[in-house]
Amino acid sequence: MLTLRIILCLDLDAFYASVEELLHPEWRGQPIIVGARPEEHGVVSSCSYAARAFGVHSAMPMGRALQLCPQAFVTPPRMDLYSDYSHRVMAIMREYGCPMEQVSVDEVFLDATECAASWGGALALAGEIKRRIYDETNLRCTVGIAANKLVAKIACVHGKPDGLIEVPAGGEAAFLAPLPISKLWGVGPKTAARLEALGLHTIGELMQAPPAKLKATFGLWALELQNRARGLDTSSVETDRETKSISRETTFVKDVGDLERLKHVLLELCEQVGQDLRAEGLQARTIAIKLRWPSFQTITRQTTLRPPTDSTSDIYRAAETLLEAAVKRGARVRLLGVRATNLVGGRQLSLFDTGSEKRARLDKAVDDLRERFGDKAIRRASLADKTCKKQRRQQPPHAG
Repeated sequence: MLTLRIILCLDLDAFYASVEELLHPEWRGQPIIVGARPEEHGVVSSCSYAARAFGVHSAMPMGRALQLCPQAFVTPPRMDLYSDYSHRVMAIMREYGCPMEQVSVDEVFLDATECAASWGGALALAGEIKRRIYDETNLRCTVGIAANKLVAKIACVHGKPDGLIEVPAGGEAAFLAPLPISKLWGVGPKTAARLEALGLHTIGELMQAPPAKLKATFGLWALELQNRARGLDTSSVETDRETKSISRETTFVKDVGDLERLKHVLLELCEQVGQDLRAEGLQARTIAIKLRWPSFQTITRQTTLRPPTDSTSDIYRAAETLLEAAVKRGARVRLLGVRATNLVGGRQLSLFDTGSEKRARLDKAVDDLRERFGDKAIRRASLADKTCKKQRRQQPPHAG
């Protein structure tokens, strides 16, 4: 007899915009748009639900978004800040002992088949997780519960914002039938338009459509579409997907020509890449940087390391050398990124206390502090020194 699975899909509501609202309480309940300004050729990265009421949505050109909602508060994305909040939320989730698949910075699947009973059932578990996330981060999330990932995801999207929806096993088709065809996970705008052209506007209508009618338009994919419409999905929560590369990047609101500032940002990115490598027990043989100029031309430069490393110091040293060679005097940079690739299993400490192993222990201590208290809990001296110097330069001179 097959055990019915219990899958939770959790998604943080309007994540970037919600974090910005925490930092700007006066914006609470107002339209908020995260993204670069129109003059920077920006698009919407995220927006609050108040902005969505005006028709604003992610990936929309910022100029169009401000035409629809000129009163919105606009702020550039701050990925290091959002990463900090994401780490805090994911740390909470891991405490419940369920197999976990992080899909993105703000979305995760949990397989609660074995652990839900320990928490009083799936609804009780989901409610407890929602409460803890709000109590400890002030962020709200939506949770969908079902017997598979497909229906849990759709339930999560349908329940936004701040919702909790459980679709009982056997009730998948009844839940899905009245929903618009565009709500079916995996059906993008173009496929939805083709289905609507066939007169299929709801998932229920797709479910009942003659297979021959679908096959004439979609070929072999017709069967997959109808299986999805019926809520059939056997995909598992993937906790051990092979990581091929780890990267971090940032787009500047204004192009940067100061090499020291670029190095400062580069170090922050290297810290994040190093932390991610160590969290996955991996080391990198190759370190690459990515640069985008104001003309939108993008280049990459890379170097091979021997031996491979997960050390922030080693990653930064390699990336800094690449940066210095690539950025010529007077050049300005729009985007800067760091990527670790050609990955292998992580290090094993030897009996000898080498400099490399001292750095490994230091990195682990820093990671532990950040996991517990957030990414800003501790900073490298070089970063802190530069920040302090910048603050001192900005202070007015004393009178008298």
